[in-house]
Amino acid sequence: MPTGTYNLIDQPCVPVRWKPSISAASATAGSPDRVGLRELLLRSHDIESLAVADAPAHAALLRVLYAITARVADLTEQGPEGDWDERRLNILDSGRLPPAEVDAYFSMFEDRFFLFAPGGRPWMQDPRLAEQCDATNTAGVNKLIVTRPSGNNHSWFRHDSDTAAEPPTAADAFLSLLMWHYYGPAGRCSSREVNGVKSASATAGPLRTALSYHPDGTSLFETLLAGLVPPEDSVRAHEDLCPWEQDELPDPDSPPRTSRGPRSRHTTRSQHALLLIPDENSTHAQDAFITWAYRGERMPREDDYLIWQTSQQGNRYPRPADAGRALWRDLDALLLQHPPAGSAHPQQPRVFRTAVEVSEDLRVRALGFDQEGQAKDTQFIDASTPAVLAFAERNDARTVPAVGRLRQVGELYGRRLDRAVKRAWAAYVKDAKADGAAWAAEAGARYWPRAEAEFWARFRLLDRTGDIADGGLDPAAARQSFLRLAEEAYDAVTGPVTRTLRGAKAVSQARIDLYGGPPKNRATAPSARAKTKEPTG
Repeated sequence: MPTGTYNLIDQPCVPVRWKPSISAASATAGSPDRVGLRELLLRSHDIESLAVADAPAHAALLRVLYAITARVADLTEQGPEGDWDERRLNILDSGRLPPAEVDAYFSMFEDRFFLFAPGGRPWMQDPRLAEQCDATNTAGVNKLIVTRPSGNNHSWFRHDSDTAAEPPTAADAFLSLLMWHYYGPAGRCSSREVNGVKSASATAGPLRTALSYHPDGTSLFETLLAGLVPPEDSVRAHEDLCPWEQDELPDPDSPPRTSRGPRSRHTTRSQHALLLIPDENSTHAQDAFITWAYRGERMPREDDYLIWQTSQQGNRYPRPADAGRALWRDLDALLLQHPPAGSAHPQQPRVFRTAVEVSEDLRVRALGFDQEGQAKDTQFIDASTPAVLAFAERNDARTVPAVGRLRQVGELYGRRLDRAVKRAWAAYVKDAKADGAAWAAEAGARYWPRAEAEFWARFRLLDRTGDIADGGLDPAAARQSFLRLAEEAYDAVTGPVTRTLRGAKAVSQARIDLYGGPPKNRATAPSARAKTKEPTG
């Protein structure tokens, strides 16, 4: 395969999972593990889901596929009659994306989908980096592949050496390219010279540290349609363009381009510029340039698949990815347009306001990366719920108090448990400053998985009409269940020290935190007693 011919349209670059019926009925050749973008869309109704192992790459790829789906399905504008919702349902009823439109789209932009295109315009890359960056200061493939260690970074999934780096396949390089555009770190990068000025500092990618939430259907076709966000009335298709559809490359010395609608909002937010260097056969990437995209400018963080929160200072920020936080704890913020008030004032991701129109049996899939703003990466996050969107507030407002209350009760006893075991440890070691992190971690590991199972067991008792069956969402019953789980976790963690008098006393005194702590100080009681002249003896 000569250089410059690896085209994402037809080369097998996306891993997929076929529907069981398709896998059973087709030979291996008819249902390959990886497909190109054309086959991915043409057969999206036969594909159960993407099979991208790395959650950040999965989240990034979905945004790209949403943008292409909107274009080929003619869902880029509300239309003169404002019938966007009706047109989406028409596509859904047809059972597949229109083949002619899919072929026409890829024919129009075929030259923009080459992964390697020396002298041309490679997909989601900046060919100017070959001249603007020092050719002796490339990033190397270990830095390109996020799951590999590079430089002095620790090993994560595997051990690799920069002195003998294994070139990634073109398909792996494609997914890593996406991860850099959406989750790239802030900090030092390769030096880039533009208009005579060199700089080597990048800002973080638009999804870095964030957790994104996506409606998940029974097929990729259903998932893509449900994931589309209705464009605003002012959006015009010829303005709301993806990077590969734009005639000119962005000016790194100018402010970032303003998004013109959902398609550009979710595909043009990158803060990094990359250029892959292929091997002689275009089957692997042998090196890469990775640098900043805009000098000293950060784009406004806009995204319709995040839960947005507000800090005490009034700043808006996405709910961060936390590998230790289960998805059920976000459920009310996903289903309810106005979740229970809290200090963060969470806002429902915009996509869920209309996703249920595609199907009431949609699940929610959370994809993200527990990481810091700069170099530290901790863990991928990929979690799914059962089919829950039928319980969205738009369908039944009676779920508002039920779902929110159930989540709040589960978290309440999780917080009380954490406080109780830390207090018990501090009392046991006779050090008020001891944090009891080891006990808290063990208690959390015992409580939260069981609390999650309890939550879903009670949530399932809420039937489609909104009626509560068997007390599943009854506040008193829910409190007793979560309290019992907290008590059992507390006893298991603190039990070993109760064999001593000091330990038993510490555990007994701290246990009251499970029930809300000691009674509040009643300093005003004596004066009240004196005023009423109650007898004291």
